[in-house]
Amino acid sequence: MFTGKKKEYISQLVNENNVIGALAIDQRGALKKMMGKFQEDEVAESKISEFKKVVSSELTKYASSILLDPEYGLDGAKVRDKDSGLLLAYEKTGYDAKVKGRLPDLLSMWSVKRLKEQGADACKFLLYYDVDEDIKINEQKKVFIERIGSECLAEDIPFFLELVSYDSNNGDTSTKEYALKKPHKVIDMMKEFSNPRYGVDVLKVEVPVNMDYVEGYGNGEFVYTKEEAMKFFKEQSEATNLPFIFLSAGVSAKLFQETLKFAKLSGSKFNGVLCGRATWANGVDEFILKGEDSAREWMKTQGRKNIQELNDVLNKTATPIIID
Repeated sequence: MFTGKKKEYISQLVNENNVIGALAIDQRGALKKMMGKFQEDEVAESKISEFKKVVSSELTKYASSILLDPEYGLDGAKVRDKDSGLLLAYEKTGYDAKVKGRLPDLLSMWSVKRLKEQGADACKFLLYYDVDEDIKINEQKKVFIERIGSECLAEDIPFFLELVSYDSNNGDTSTKEYALKKPHKVIDMMKEFSNPRYGVDVLKVEVPVNMDYVEGYGNGEFVYTKEEAMKFFKEQSEATNLPFIFLSAGVSAKLFQETLKFAKLSGSKFNGVLCGRATWANGVDEFILKGEDSAREWMKTQGRKNIQELNDVLNKTATPIIID
């Protein structure tokens, strides 16, 4: 599956069961907004960096690896647990809403070579993608990913591609209307970027359905029965020959754990998670309102509980990655 040095790098990112149980805190704009809710002043960049250090130093003891960004996360990378691998993000945060297509962009002062020089065991790139969008926009995105794949190949370092679906005609992905479209959009983009021409080693993806609209999981009207949702999870798993891991998409820790159990029951062969806000989000208010010591105590108690409970579920549900 993995060639050359990529085998060694992937081995740094998995746990003892060859499953990826990674912690994600590469958020930049989103984290700034989360912090901004608790203060009137502009959020200082130093605050963002300090919070990432707190998360990394306290929670990587329980994670196989951590995803950080080179803008605010390098100090956090230095204080991670010695046994925790490192992924570094290569994309600029967010996208230019004034330009159609949610076009991707790179951090201008970075390259895959430079990420590698900072100790990265993998390069991660986030791509917003709508399989039904104008072909000219999607061709730009395909070429963009080909370039990053070529960079990673040249540096012999794993390429993790994070795919986030959307509807170019309606920006609200929380609606019933989008829930009906989501399986097609998620599964078809996975098929596209599993093509070897892109050089992707691991896909980081959404679950194929909005669990709020699954019978027995949401609080209101559902659009999928449990059986229908299970079929989509199975179809997603069969859509790629690459290892793939789930992102938490900001849902609660409990719902994410229940989703992984549901995926397993469905026959999904997912290989782990890169879980962010579901683990540490509620520690933000502790950090801003009460300070670093309070945030550290939260991480040592509730944060640790969140990640250990997730690890327990993960080791019962995820499929080991075949590295050799």
